[in-house]
Amino acid sequence: MAHTAPVVRGRTARAAGGRQSHVHALDGLRGVAVAAVLLFHAGLLNGGFLGVDLFFALSGFLITGILLGTAQSERRVPLVRFWTRRARRLLPALVCMVAVALAASWAWGTTAQLRFAVQDAPWVALQGVNWHYITEQVGYWQASDSRVFAHMWSIAVEWQFYLVWPVVVALVARRRHAQRIVLAVAGAGSLVSLALMLQLGAAVDTTRAYEGTDTRAAALLLGAVAATEPVRRRVRRTPGWAADGACAALLTGLGVSWAVTRGEEAPLVFQGGLFVHSLAATVLIVLLVEAPRGRAAALVGSRVPTWLGEVSYSLYLWHWPVYLLLLPRLADLGKWGGAAVAIAVSLVLAEASCRFVEDPVRFRSGWARGRRGPRVVAALTVGAVVLWAVLPVPVLGADTVDITQLT
Repeated sequence: MAHTAPVVRGRTARAAGGRQSHVHALDGLRGVAVAAVLLFHAGLLNGGFLGVDLFFALSGFLITGILLGTAQSERRVPLVRFWTRRARRLLPALVCMVAVALAASWAWGTTAQLRFAVQDAPWVALQGVNWHYITEQVGYWQASDSRVFAHMWSIAVEWQFYLVWPVVVALVARRRHAQRIVLAVAGAGSLVSLALMLQLGAAVDTTRAYEGTDTRAAALLLGAVAATEPVRRRVRRTPGWAADGACAALLTGLGVSWAVTRGEEAPLVFQGGLFVHSLAATVLIVLLVEAPRGRAAALVGSRVPTWLGEVSYSLYLWHWPVYLLLLPRLADLGKWGGAAVAIAVSLVLAEASCRFVEDPVRFRSGWARGRRGPRVVAALTVGAVVLWAVLPVPVLGADTVDITQLT
């Protein structure tokens, strides 16, 4: 769930093609989405996993908007510059999380958690952990409680999208009617993704459908559709009162779906439900952008959701290792009490990550000025690799007793 908006905390957003006002409601949507995921992983919101699709739709919308804006202003899409900025934005916090999660798994994790953390870490680094889990038949709904990097499947999906989709946009950027071509390609791609979801989602284990880049591309591509000028032009014609009412209805619908959906126990999720949810999220996004002064936008863009949205990437990175390693030690506090402590710890780590890692590297400020930033990140990366290499990999079952040998 990468934080993709071209925003700076407290500053005006700059799109690739020029200046535009900061749409606080989009930050707020990210905050609402990450809150849903946190509550889902704590066992407090059945359908909170659907917040990931809201993240995907936001990513597709924002990244496509940046690419199209760059193509319009520069008549090309500078791919190396785009990928460099993505790496500078996302990798430092990820490297920190991986290093700390490995060390924490060794110090406090179970034998299975440490073993799987060491096994999964290279796939996290390669941004292919979703396909690693699919290939190894690691069921998302059954086995994630032994994997400190289980949540990284969605980050891998977004990275794979960042590698492929900009190339597609770059190929059509100089053509006439480039926006319409992008609209057509993204729309067709989302329908192909839906067809794959319908086919693969009928399996007993839905992990392949849930974590596959091809099946989850629908939400990203629907967001890309909404970022094109033909779609946005039509949305601008919507009267303000109608847009505000539609936003309120969509927010309510998304909230209800998060409250009542039960994951793998709701087969309709994989038979078109995810697509409908992503479509609703996409419509909400483009309405909030083109009609940002309504009451719904003001509510979503209020202080708390916006702050959560600003730290959402780091919060997503840190929360699952915290949950996995800390929650079992908080059993005496009860379900809600333990979740409250785990969420608080995750928020502290997320804010620290943003303040001391992400923002300095991203804006080349503080300790990351000049060449110091890349050098420090490189040193941290080397340190994480060394830590991964020296950690002992425990053998599952090595400390058990064969009862047939007892006398």
